[in-house]
Amino acid sequence: MDLTVIGAGPAYTDDPESVGACYLVRHGGSAVALDLGQGAFARLAARIEPSRLEAIVVSHLHPDHFVDLVAARHYLRYNRQPPARLRVLGPPGLGHRIDALHAQPGFSAAALDCMPLSPGFIDVGPFRIQAARVTHRGDSFGVRLSVADSGERGLVYSGDVGVADDLRPLIQPGDVLVIEVSFGPGPVPDGAMHLNAAAVARLAAEARPSRVLLTHLQMGHDRQATVDAVKAGFDGPVELVQPGFEMAI
Repeated sequence: MDLTVIGAGPAYTDDPESVGACYLVRHGGSAVALDLGQGAFARLAARIEPSRLEAIVVSHLHPDHFVDLVAARHYLRYNRQPPARLRVLGPPGLGHRIDALHAQPGFSAAALDCMPLSPGFIDVGPFRIQAARVTHRGDSFGVRLSVADSGERGLVYSGDVGVADDLRPLIQPGDVLVIEVSFGPGPVPDGAMHLNAAAVARLAAEARPSRVLLTHLQMGHDRQATVDAVKAGFDGPVELVQPGFEMAI
């Protein structure tokens, strides 16, 4: 598999180059996108014809992780001849949430086949997706993406999560871990339901991923101090990724 970071930004920022959460994973001629946050659609479409995606997987129902599905819907409906459709796996109610943005029942169903994500496994094209509920808001999921029956290492994506141990069942030794570190070196404000560097380091030290890719750092937190704080508790490779980052899994 090959990973391209389309966007790794938080819900708000003063960085004009920041893009909402979106991670493109490819294997051969197949591809899946993990989340599609604000500003991500244009950059995703520059990398791959959107209708070629096997699916978009949405981790939870916060707009910085799904709002550009509106742009995807318009593109598929009006820019493709004949119009195209796209499968979207996400928390129950995702389609209704998109419809509500326009106060138009059936808005999303015009181009998006929204299917409920639930704990367990689902095969999408050549990919095997394992989903697990995580502590955040409502139905929130972390996912592990691998090539079905290959036995090779996978990619684990946290989405937004407030309890790092919720991800432990997904991580196999040697996996690449893409994980939010919203509050940098910390602390995490009460009730924020996000992680800081110390929580990420503890999880990585126990689960032993081959590499930790940090994302979703909130405005006002120092990038290098965040990386250094994770490295203080985990002896493997750690970096804070930005749009355009690529690697082979």
